Amino acid sequence: MNTQPGINGIADYQRLAQAKVDEAVWAYLQDGIDVAGSAAFAAHRLMPRPLSRVTGGHTRLSLFGQEFAHPFLMAPVAYQRLFHEHGELASALAGAAQGGQQIISSLASHAISDIARAAHEGGGPAPWFQLYWQQEREATLRLLRLAEEAGCSAIVFTVDAPIKLATMQLPADVHAVNLLASQAGVEPRLQAGQSRVFDGWMAQAPDWDDLVWLRAQINLPLLIKGVLHPDDAHQAIESGCDGIVVSSHGGRVLPGVPDSLACLPAVLQRTDGRVPVLLDSGIRSGRDAFVALAMGARAVLIGRPYVWGLAANGAMGVAHVIRLLRDELEMTMALTG
Repeated sequence: MNTQPGINGIADYQRLAQAKVDEAVWAYLQDGIDVAGSAAFAAHRLMPRPLSRVTGGHTRLSLFGQEFAHPFLMAPVAYQRLFHEHGELASALAGAAQGGQQIISSLASHAISDIARAAHEGGGPAPWFQLYWQQEREATLRLLRLAEEAGCSAIVFTVDAPIKLATMQLPADVHAVNLLASQAGVEPRLQAGQSRVFDGWMAQAPDWDDLVWLRAQINLPLLIKGVLHPDDAHQAIESGCDGIVVSSHGGRVLPGVPDSLACLPAVLQRTDGRVPVLLDSGIRSGRDAFVALAMGARAVLIGRPYVWGLAANGAMGVAHVIRLLRDELEMTMALTG
């Protein structure tokens, strides 16, 4: 693959991306980065098993009727045109070409239909769509129908960021093009003595009844993203969810939450194999993915690493990051037998 000179690993892409993007954009991307969560993967020791026969080993998997060459799903990342002019289009094309899957963000800076078309051009399956609750059911349903019309094949409902405050001023030419202006975050009018948090922001946040309603609106597979507590995972399944994404939102929402990897075993035990459980947050290498998969995750989501590749070298950078991760995973599998 024709890649940038001097690129030998994910860390090189991180360094190159930082040098290429605006300082404020870099701070936005790295905000809340979970060092402890990344260390949790490194704390797991791997036992090498030499002389094992591993011929025929592979990283392929099937999820919700789709076949993937590897278990690295591209997590929803907002406003990707901040990092490269082709933004989500480059990511979708690269992910598909590498035999994977992209999850389109509600806050994508390209039209959902255009991103889905790029994935098809790359030879990939129909992408998934990450849904943020849009303050009320009517607006949420409009966004959901837009994703369905674009051909998205699964819905990933993110529930751990009900309050989304802007942390940087976006350039004039970058915005969430799939949202109506009326969905831009108007707060309810408060009465004297009411809390801006409890009676304002959280009054517009979804609850379990909204999840049940959402399940009734679609026939696509529905995953819930942002679950750390095993009881929440159980209730999500009881509410009709087809998959669980154990996620700390990359450390961007609530400081001090447990890392995703530490929460994975309890969620797996509580769900007892009824639905696929995926892991998000902290994956920086194929070795990290191996640890999560060995513990029982069906697949992992990557976020910042592929965005580093995007910022550094567009679609080629994204594709190379995914290939590096897959190579590291295969080597780890082989050496551990």
